[in-house]
Amino acid sequence: MPDLPLPTPQRPEILAPAGDIPSFLAGLAAGADAIYLGLKHFSARMQAENFSLTELSRLADLAHSEQARVYVAMNTLIKPGEPAAAYRLVHRLARQVRADGLIVQDLAFVDIARQAGFEGGLFLSTLGNLTSPQSLHTAKALGADRVILPRELSIDEIRLMGEACPEGLDLECFVHGALCYCVSGRCYWSSYMGGKSGLRGRCVQPCRRVYRQGGSATLALLKQAEQREAREEARQKGHPLREIHPRGHERDQRRSPGKGREGRFFSCLDLSLDVLAKTLIGIPHLVSWKIEGRKKGPHYVYHVVTAYRMLRDNPGDAHARRDAEEILEMALGRPGTRARFLPQKDNTIPTSPSGLTSSGLLAGKIRIEQDGRVTLKPYFELLPQDYLRVGVEDERWHATLPVTRRIPKAGTLLLRLPKHKTPRAGTPVFLIDRRDPELMNLLRQWQARLNALPVRESRAVEKAPVFPPAVKPVPRPDTVVRSTLPQGRETRGSRQQTTGLWLSPRTAEISRTVAPRISWWLPPVVWPEEEEGLQRRIRQLCREGARHFVCNAPWQKDLFPVGDGGGELDLVAGPFCNVANAAALAVLRDMGFSAAYVSPELSREDFLALPGQSPLPLGMVLSGFWPVGISRFGLLGIKPNEPFLSPKGEVFWARTYGGNVWIYPGWALDLSDKRQELQAAGYSFFARLEEHVPQGLLEARRPGLFNWEGSLL
Repeated sequence: MPDLPLPTPQRPEILAPAGDIPSFLAGLAAGADAIYLGLKHFSARMQAENFSLTELSRLADLAHSEQARVYVAMNTLIKPGEPAAAYRLVHRLARQVRADGLIVQDLAFVDIARQAGFEGGLFLSTLGNLTSPQSLHTAKALGADRVILPRELSIDEIRLMGEACPEGLDLECFVHGALCYCVSGRCYWSSYMGGKSGLRGRCVQPCRRVYRQGGSATLALLKQAEQREAREEARQKGHPLREIHPRGHERDQRRSPGKGREGRFFSCLDLSLDVLAKTLIGIPHLVSWKIEGRKKGPHYVYHVVTAYRMLRDNPGDAHARRDAEEILEMALGRPGTRARFLPQKDNTIPTSPSGLTSSGLLAGKIRIEQDGRVTLKPYFELLPQDYLRVGVEDERWHATLPVTRRIPKAGTLLLRLPKHKTPRAGTPVFLIDRRDPELMNLLRQWQARLNALPVRESRAVEKAPVFPPAVKPVPRPDTVVRSTLPQGRETRGSRQQTTGLWLSPRTAEISRTVAPRISWWLPPVVWPEEEEGLQRRIRQLCREGARHFVCNAPWQKDLFPVGDGGGELDLVAGPFCNVANAAALAVLRDMGFSAAYVSPELSREDFLALPGQSPLPLGMVLSGFWPVGISRFGLLGIKPNEPFLSPKGEVFWARTYGGNVWIYPGWALDLSDKRQELQAAGYSFFARLEEHVPQGLLEARRPGLFNWEGSLL
């Protein structure tokens, strides 16, 4: 590994994104201290162009000659058949590229990277959901060198994480770029709706779409959807098709008159800490300021890196601050937000339902001339090679196109679009990339330097190691998981069911005689100020004899007492751990877990393959309301516990638990009729997630198969 200067809390690195070679070179030209990027496989931004190992070897050499580091993102979920391929790729990466760090989400990579001889740093991605102080100690014990903090933290919480961070572990936080509405690693929206998973780098951003709630139009869509599903159900059962009258709409119509609301309720503005970034300087262990944007062009990368270098190097200079703010305005991102960064404004919701939350700089609005031509009179000068986007991604006339000649401010640009993509008058047009002549000339110089470097050719990799053999399944009772106190112990047929409860301040007050019989499920996200209270409740339950706990992040394992009050605990890795391969299960086994629920995202083929490879007994969520996402940002414009609709008429509803919003689809996950097949494959326990469905919500008649019949991309 090259001997490069290390970043410090007093001078954190500026970490630039790169989705292609021009963006990589723009980061170097702007003076980035480090650049992160993805490969053609195992990257959480698979829509970016990404890099081959051969071209990356030269880019890494060029970066190292500039004293800049290169980090490779392999931050995706690994499916059952992929650990060997991941090993071979990391092995080639270690020998051919000599990258300085590997960004990972899946626990499998912790073991795979070391076995493959990777000597750089291991960085746990924000998708890994390390959100509270204790998780940092667990990460260090697993061999991580850096943790990337979630974007939902305030400056006080970031400081708390820094002060709690163990020696030998670094922290990285986002300072600029796109925000996801849902917590990273806790969003299944894209996957549930069509098999394109954010955990696999294929998110289609359903949060950016227009949703509708309330009013007669929504009720009409609900009625149409139910009619459609009821007819399909009748057809499949061989019943004659007839008009089916949905239940309850008359009552809902009386309760919800009017026009209702529609907007991009979950589409976030861009995070932009800009001048507030200086408050991060000096926080213990915080050594990296990360800029999001691996799908952005070189213009964005160059300007944002330049601005944050100025803000870091001149924290008290008012002139430098003004210059940096002006440069950020030129970067072609969305309008900015500080999100939850300021603690006194911790209720800030970074969405603008009625605003323009699409990326790019608004360049003007569509005009339809009398002869039918589609034109634009830009608000500012357009240059050759500028790149425009008409509308936003979920509109049928969405299109991107280059500018071929200079157009002065308020001049006329004729837009040549296919007839099926003719936009409405007033449709916004955005400038999404700009190839400034000065920047392009600079990039040509850097490209010439890159071309002069030799290429290290790829070499074959020896056979991947054999991962731990499978164990025989150990039967456990089914678990019915509730968010409220149980009414009593249930049985179904002759098979006894265990009651599971989400652990919360309310449920922890359950009778001490009942506590030992409960399977206690820890929340999928634990924020810094919640950790101490959660540990206190766990200790109380352990003293009262509770022994069965389900951890919904691997890091939650070390929240449990050791010795006095701990006893022999039965700790199961929950479904929100997103485990999907034998190598990750081996890490969980070594951490002390006795069994594991697998990720619910897998397809039939992957579900059935995994038990034969697993070193732990396996279970899965078989039915119930699985959330499509969990958010800390609250709701703006959407009422909780009331249905809302996607543009395609799909029904959803939202509910608040503690400080988080849980978003549910209007139809439950249901793989119940696959139970025998799953048991034959080796699954030994199952769970059902129960929720009180909002009054008046008509559950959609559609199969809740998730990705069972698909192939998780």
